[in-house]
Amino acid sequence: MLAKRIIPCLDVKNGRVVKGKNFEGLKDVDDPVKLAAYYSESGADELVFYDITASAEGRKLFSDVLKDVASNVFIPLTVGGGINSLDDFDRVLKCGADKVSVNSGAIAQPGLIAAAAKKYGDQCVVLSMDVKRISGKFKVFSHGGRIETPLEMQQWARFACDSGAGEIVVNSIDTDGVRGGFDIEMLKAVCSEVSIPVVASGGAGGIDDFIEMFRRVNVDAGLGASIFHYGETDIRKLKIALKEAGVEVRL
Repeated sequence: MLAKRIIPCLDVKNGRVVKGKNFEGLKDVDDPVKLAAYYSESGADELVFYDITASAEGRKLFSDVLKDVASNVFIPLTVGGGINSLDDFDRVLKCGADKVSVNSGAIAQPGLIAAAAKKYGDQCVVLSMDVKRISGKFKVFSHGGRIETPLEMQQWARFACDSGAGEIVVNSIDTDGVRGGFDIEMLKAVCSEVSIPVVASGGAGGIDDFIEMFRRVNVDAGLGASIFHYGETDIRKLKIALKEAGVEVRL
């Protein structure tokens, strides 16, 4: 059995880590380089770095901040924000990313997923989906959760899988920052459609939420932000609790 991964997420705006609720009301948290180094030393399996306003502002990801973060971590680093072309993939990889997360860029240009997978390998391409319930359906949003698209989550996930994406991150807008637990219904709907690893994001409020998610849904990783940023949940203690609950993790 493959070990489940615990992944802190750095949502970066104007060079600072921020956190909000339901993708709104962003508040300043800390310096991304400082937090990245802390997580690298604290038992995290991977780290995610999102420049969360790059797509909405129509600009490139801030390379200088990314380089500083990459030079301070010794665990796999996934990077996203403003990824719209193969050149963007190349630039981010050269800054130190191990995997590249594409969201709005792939919605605008679906062929980008297959092109990137062909050039850099499936393991390098991560599709990040921002999803919200609209009229009983799981709808995909672009530009940092600001714009509703015609895409439905299951359809988009299947397309990404068939196009060569190596991993899918499911960001539930409904549970983001609420700390009431992961979106089990949404995660089950995605996992039933794809054969590639799925990362759950949105809703983690404590150790029990991770245990419940891994027991009820066959996801490969759990992503958290505020519960780690504010020191409420220690990653090593979380992993020990998961191990004791029968969930395979790397200690």
